Amino acid sequence: MRELRVEDALLYLDQVKVEFGDRPHIYNEFLDIMKTFKTQQIDTPGVIRRVSNLFQGNRRLVLGFNTFLPEGYQIELPEGNGPPVATYRGPGDKVAHIITGPGATYVPLGIPGESTPGSGPPR
Repeated sequence: MRELRVEDALLYLDQVKVEFGDRPHIYNEFLDIMKTFKTQQIDTPGVIRRVSNLFQGNRRLVLGFNTFLPEGYQIELPEGNGPPVATYRGPGDKVAHIITGPGATYVPLGIPGESTPGSGPPR
């Protein structure tokens, strides 16, 4: 896991609070998501999915959440205003997994230049 400094966490919380100052329910929902994650009631892909959906449309906060993710996990956003795309590649995995939208499932994505069964040609 990347080293997380307390200052980074507090700064991010302040950014969330300021951004949603007029909608405190979003800030409170974020805190609830983090509590649920801390107690291991949801896994890392689950917390990525929930935070990405909660902050959808706010690139800075969605991408800023990468600070809290363990190695091998990263949220990426497409250009424009598309839905958040969270990728995950576990240690030794030759495919990345994509998580997007509420209730989404893992869809393996091949590494460019490599083919995986049923994946079709690289894009």
